[in-house]
Amino acid sequence: MSQQRNATLPSTAVPLWAPVEESYADEELARGLAAGDEACLEAAYRRWSTLVHTLALRSLGDRREAEDVTQQVFLGVWRGRGGFRPERGALGGWIVGITRRKIADALAARTRRTDLLAAAGSSLPLTDPSARHPESVLDRILVRQELAKLPSAQQKVLKLTFYADLTQTQIAECTGWPLGTVKSHARRGLHLLHHRLRKEAFR
Repeated sequence: MSQQRNATLPSTAVPLWAPVEESYADEELARGLAAGDEACLEAAYRRWSTLVHTLALRSLGDRREAEDVTQQVFLGVWRGRGGFRPERGALGGWIVGITRRKIADALAARTRRTDLLAAAGSSLPLTDPSARHPESVLDRILVRQELAKLPSAQQKVLKLTFYADLTQTQIAECTGWPLGTVKSHARRGLHLLHHRLRKEAFR
């Protein structure tokens, strides 16, 4: 049993109709996961990945995002395995709970992308037809290099938010910064980006 190294999840190329692993009872899977047994993680993936994928697809309406969420859920199962408490409910219910949180994270990331594009797009001339297309707006932001002109901390937070789809809590975890600091950098960075794009648009 491996407790230290990261687990390798089955590829999303594994058919969602793959036979359900029946060799483990839920209680055995829970004990194996807690002990760091990667075979139990794979068994859990095969048993519940179809359900997780279906829930994600219904909520997100995008197959690629649903596949990403499915992978994130089972990485969350592995990393958070020590937090499972059988007295609070079944393993399947715990996995569904993680699924709902990951779906909420994905929807929040989608909102952040939309808000960032809206903040930038509102600064562009309304007569420019390309401003109606998010990809074109993003290209203009990159061409003007306004994002690159931000202070490094603000730039890092916005890039992790926009390109990596990380929540502010996740950014705090991966950077080691306090959550309040991350929120402050995000707020100031968006304000500066909006201000500079507005000045550029009306030159």
